[in-house]
Amino acid sequence: MTLIHATAVVDSRAELDSSVEVGAYSIIGPNVKIGAGTRIGPHVVIDGHTTIGRDNHFFQFSSIGGAPQDKKYAGEPTRLEIGDRNTIREYCTFNTGTVQDVGVTRLGNDNWIMAYVHLAHDCQVGNNTIFANSAQLAGHVQIGDWVILGGFTQIHQFCKVGPHAMVGMGTALTQDAPPFVLLSGNPAAPHGVNSEGLKRRGFTPKQISAIRNAYKVLYKSGLTLEEAKSELAKEEASAEDSAIYLNLMRTFLENSTRGIVR
Repeated sequence: MTLIHATAVVDSRAELDSSVEVGAYSIIGPNVKIGAGTRIGPHVVIDGHTTIGRDNHFFQFSSIGGAPQDKKYAGEPTRLEIGDRNTIREYCTFNTGTVQDVGVTRLGNDNWIMAYVHLAHDCQVGNNTIFANSAQLAGHVQIGDWVILGGFTQIHQFCKVGPHAMVGMGTALTQDAPPFVLLSGNPAAPHGVNSEGLKRRGFTPKQISAIRNAYKVLYKSGLTLEEAKSELAKEEASAEDSAIYLNLMRTFLENSTRGIVR
């Protein structure tokens, strides 16, 4: 208990590992579970049915696990789940899910979440993402692994952003963003492949070349979306060690529900 500041309010029903640090004036609700090594800064509120993993760091003034901003919400015990080794900076707001969707908002592992970021109800965020200051996610948004969102990015409800995509600052995203693609603008527009990010993550020149070719098929060939998907399926069949990435692109296109940025 020496790691919990004297001014913090921790409900007796909350489950905190003995190594968890809680800063001054923070409030931890009764249905919260927090794993080993996690640090809660001063003036943080963690409420709702919220489960937090190991070695996370919450900076001051964040509101975590609050009720969803959904007029249909009627107090159901929906959840927020946060993984391991995430950094959550100042003034972030993460809401729990709704029964109209999966009932849980999720943030994976090793994410770097900067100040004023909002994760609305039922958002599903993967691993190793970077959300710059004031990135705003509406409800039901899905974000893949290794995605980067620039400052003041706005994402419409139900949109999906594929793995390794990079969204430029101030972008308004109202359709799905395919994997590996650079996007920016209002409305959002594609601007090539996130090749620099792929290099940093160990993609080979051959794999990056295959992804660039897939981008050309999708955006530069003049094909319809259905024709482009058929062409990508052909390239995938002969792509050898790049096939997994072309499959990722094609599968994302098949599962898009709002149409893609194009």
